[in-house]
Amino acid sequence: MGLRPLLTGEPSEAAMHQDTHQDMQRDPTVTDPGLYTVIFENERVRVLEYRDGPGDRTSPHGHPDSVMVTLSSFKRRLTSGGRQVELELPAGQARWLDAQEHAGENIGDTATHSIFVELKEPRPGGSAAEGSLGPR
Repeated sequence: MGLRPLLTGEPSEAAMHQDTHQDMQRDPTVTDPGLYTVIFENERVRVLEYRDGPGDRTSPHGHPDSVMVTLSSFKRRLTSGGRQVELELPAGQARWLDAQEHAGENIGDTATHSIFVELKEPRPGGSAAEGSLGPR
């Protein structure tokens, strides 16, 4: 593989490979393939279906800016970097989820069923506020 000049704003092949590798490590369909399923994907969005049962836990993983739609009511705990948040959401909610990394646990007595519409385009004006955990 030969070297080629780097154009302004264009990532190097090494940087692209590193970013792809890091993203794959945090990709919930890789960290928790039994819980997350890709149900649609194109160049602008990826749509994931998430299902778990009481007591199920996810490995640490990341989400880009997303819209989460709750198809069932659920109660869960999200943890990230020593922080925890517990949330309880009813079915039929659409919530914004800032880009974040976390691990989750179903702490309720019902199954969780939700859809995530992950945005692939960068956020206008830069990254999200630091420390986002859970939906808004």
